[in-house]
Formats: sequence, C-alpha cells, structure tokens
Amino acid sequence: MEKINLQDFTFLIPLRIDTVNRLENTLVTIEYIRANFDTQVSVLEASERNTRLLNKLLPIEVNYVFVEDMDAIFHRTRYINQLVKSVDTEYIIVWDTDIIIPIKQLSQAVDLLRKREVDFVTPFKDKFLDTSDILRDLYIQSRDIDLMEMHQGKMKALYNPNPVGGAFLAHRKTYIDAGMENEKFYGWGREDGDRINRWKILGHKHEHIEGVLYHLTHERGVNSTFHSPNQDSRKMAEIYRSVAMSKEELEMHVKNWRNK
Repeated sequence: MEKINLQDFTFLIPLRIDTVNRLENTLVTIEYIRANFDTQVSVLEASERNTRLLNKLLPIEVNYVFVEDMDAIFHRTRYINQLVKSVDTEYIIVWDTDIIIPIKQLSQAVDLLRKREVDFVTPFKDKFLDTSDILRDLYIQSRDIDLMEMHQGKMKALYNPNPVGGAFLAHRKTYIDAGMENEKFYGWGREDGDRINRWKILGHKHEHIEGVLYHLTHERGVNSTFHSPNQDSRKMAEIYRSVAMSKEELEMHVKNWRNK
C-alpha cells in the first residue's frame, strides 16, 4: 500500500521510557506511523540517564532529542511545547507513545485540517480502548490492526464518558496562538480537558472523528497516575479557573504565560 503524504505534518512524541513495555510500545507505534505515512516524526526523551538505547533502536529518519531531567515526574506539557517550537511544518500531530489509530480516521482528520474546516481535530470519538496484555502481544506479533477491530468487545474502555487524550492534530500557528500547553499541568492527567476547553472559549474550531483509539496496555507507575493526593484537585482548580473566564480574559491569561 502506498504511503499517505503527510509531508506538511510532524508527529510529536514526548516520552520517558520507564518500562520495557513502554519501549516496545514506542517502537511499534512509530513503526505503524512510518509504515503508513510519508511524514516527519520527532521524539523527545526526557530522563535522568541517557541509556542511548531508544536512539539506537529508532529508524535513522526519526528526529530524536534527549533531555536530561532529574525530576521523577515527567512534565509532559513542557516537553510538548519544546517539540512544537522545534518544528516548522504547517500542521502537527501530538501523539502518545502507546496508541494506534486506524488510518482512515487519521486521513479524515488531515482532510478537515487541510481544508481549514477546523483548527484542531481529535482523531477518535468516545472509544479509548485498552488492549489488555494478551491483545497487545497479539498485535505486536501480527502488526494486524484488523485483529484489534475484531476483538474490541474484549477491551476495557478508559476515561469515559468523553475521552479526549492520546492524540490530536492541529494547525501549528493556531495552536501556538492558543497558548500551546498550559505548563501548570505538571505530571499525568487533566491537561487534555484543559486544552479543549481553552480552544472552545477562544473560538477555535475543534472536531472529533468517529472511530476508536487503541491503547497498547502497560504498567502504570508514577507517570501514568496522579502522583500525589492533591494533584487532581489542583488541576481541576486550574480548569475551573479558565472555564470561568471570558474570551478576552483567557486571551490575556494565555498571553501572560506565553511571555514568561
């Protein structure tokens, strides 16, 4: 099958390799992207120690950057912002390390952006499905996405009722103007909801594509859960703060953090 031309897009993948499963998921996901799309992929790994393992395993065509980071908590929003600033394609796709999304859904999302019918697209709707260990292993062995389609009913739905994380596509300049990521969201959780709320308040066009996201399951350590008891309440307070703002107030709020 001929690859789909996405030369005007860059896939942005910030990560920390904390388990062997995470490493496997990363390599499988990037292989899926490169097998189906003619595009750029930029990976930023942030960790306390550079093993050079991931860099050796990645295809040479993938742009790889290592950042030394002694913090046990992976500050994902900060690293997404760094990746966005490092590329110059018209469009970006921010992509988690552990996900597979059907090609048809991504193609529909790309078309909407290129036609400028939307500013941002979430390439799935309502179905964020965790594969289970068995189905993850079967997919890794077969690389057959039809297998996951066949076994959807055996997967666990995550983040119901309206999951919005995992991946999004954006017009890069509009995303930057909208504040990129709010770096007050430190560690795992809630930044995806904040982002979409902000886009809506600022008047940007956002759509979902009907379909599913498959999450290649993995162990959940400190960077896959709220890392302290008060983290969720702090993040919800930040979400409520922005939701209560008018468009003009939010524009000023975003301008202030962009200028820091």
